[in-house]
Amino acid sequence: MAIKVGDTIPSVKVMQATAEGPREVSTDEIFKGRTVVLFGVPGAFTPTCSAKHLPGFVQQADAIRAKGVDTIVCMAVNDAFVMGAWAKDQGVGDKVTMLADGSAAFTKALGLEMDLTPRGLGVRCQRFALVAKDGKVTHLAVEAPGAFEVSKAEAILEKL
Repeated sequence: MAIKVGDTIPSVKVMQATAEGPREVSTDEIFKGRTVVLFGVPGAFTPTCSAKHLPGFVQQADAIRAKGVDTIVCMAVNDAFVMGAWAKDQGVGDKVTMLADGSAAFTKALGLEMDLTPRGLGVRCQRFALVAKDGKVTHLAVEAPGAFEVSKAEAILEKL
């Protein structure tokens, strides 16, 4: 069952891509006592994710933070090295925290996985964005397959 507004973000260990390399982090550490925008993408370096989704959050990071958001997090079912390379390629800097959910444990705990095995991609994350305050979901937007409307940075900015 997919997470919904009012639910608590599940406690899961993931890897964070940092300038110093991968670092294990708990979702509790990321979300506790903070306002966080988390957006999930089907994969690093994929067309919509690279051309629109991540760049939108990088471009809108200051405006999103001005609305009281402490942290903006991008998550994909990729390893931390891929997420780090994607962050460098996209010029993310410190605007967006890059989380690697390599085994899809966090994605599955959120109930937001999709099986793209027939397309050679395995289990991936649905395209979504959520806002959480102190670990509680206050807004959730999951895209219809192939869509890119409700989870883009501008749509989340309107909900803050």
